[in-house]
Amino acid sequence: MGRVAVLMAEGYEEGETLTIVDLLRRGGLECHTFSFNEEFVRGMHDMYVKADKLFNDEIKNYDMLVLPGGRPGGQNLLENQDVISLVQYFNEHHQYIAAMCSGTVVLEKANVIKGKKVTGYTGYQDKLVSGDFVNEVAVFDQNIVTSQGPATPYPFAFKILEVFGKDVTEMKERLMYNFAGGR
Repeated sequence: MGRVAVLMAEGYEEGETLTIVDLLRRGGLECHTFSFNEEFVRGMHDMYVKADKLFNDEIKNYDMLVLPGGRPGGQNLLENQDVISLVQYFNEHHQYIAAMCSGTVVLEKANVIKGKKVTGYTGYQDKLVSGDFVNEVAVFDQNIVTSQGPATPYPFAFKILEVFGKDVTEMKERLMYNFAGGR
């Protein structure tokens, strides 16, 4: 089983963050959300969600760190030196780091994507310059998982589950069956 820490900064993208947590938990991973100052965090669409835990050094014991996007959530992660240091720590200790949408720019600032394939939001090829930018929905290279934006949390979460050795075939089929009107 893998342990995943998802950061929730003020202005996080609710659809990305909550979908990721939901799918990772459904897939059998231990997944917790971490906030910075308050238990309840306001998302970019004014939804308040209670984080599982407050940001602390315990995160270093997780197998993966996830950085969702959002406005200004991604920027708030980018401007938080503790987050930059944590991303560098994870990279130095060969732990997994996952980011999507505006959360991907944190990886550039932390200098952890040099020579690695990455993807990000439309136009982010100009922001993720040290990585090898590819126009794919979700990408895994070495210890980094990246994804594009608010329409891609499902493939992003599936990619994370696959990184942890989970077979997502049945989960995909079950979710698509439900989406198509099945029971």
